[in-house]
Amino acid sequence: MDWGNVTTEDLIDALREVDWSSPPRPVSEFFSRFTVPRSYSKWSSRLKCNLYYYRTNYFVMIIFILGMGFLLRPLAILATILTGLSIAILNDSFAVTFNEKVTRTVRQFSPHLAVKLRPPITPVLRGRPSAKRAIHICGWPRWVFVLVFSAASCILWLTSCRLLTVLWALLIGLLATLLHASFRTPNLKARLNTFREEFRAVWRNYSEL
Repeated sequence: MDWGNVTTEDLIDALREVDWSSPPRPVSEFFSRFTVPRSYSKWSSRLKCNLYYYRTNYFVMIIFILGMGFLLRPLAILATILTGLSIAILNDSFAVTFNEKVTRTVRQFSPHLAVKLRPPITPVLRGRPSAKRAIHICGWPRWVFVLVFSAASCILWLTSCRLLTVLWALLIGLLATLLHASFRTPNLKARLNTFREEFRAVWRNYSEL
């Protein structure tokens, strides 16, 4: 893949639709080799490639930095968890997996309630869904949980510590991600992983025809 031709919107869509269930890359690989990009186009291509390939590592790193910044504040740690959860739910595969685990857990205690938590049935026209299937969690649209978790995390942030401290911790996490993605040299494994994801996307589109 020529990452130089990938727009920011394409990258965001890819991060939203890609499977996040894979574990983070090994630490030895994450901090393996760093070089300075030779041009702006090389830097832009490298940045997009690393953000996609090391997405789980960056997510864990930002949450870890936020958690370490408020280690002695339990409410702040809970706010960090809710913030990470609200961001992770924006990914399709994570939201589907989260919904399945919650429904499976509820079914063990109340099968009748678990039936009510099923998502609404999407109407089908001529063998195909009338629109792209929306992601539901516990029978509610995904954005409802994003808003609830985001609001709860903001309240906990404001009550547990100063907002400026939160912004500084988040800024450090984002800056560390930007520096690593800018100077980490993409390896062969990252390129092979990109080709594999491209093949899966093409095959998925072909199977839906």
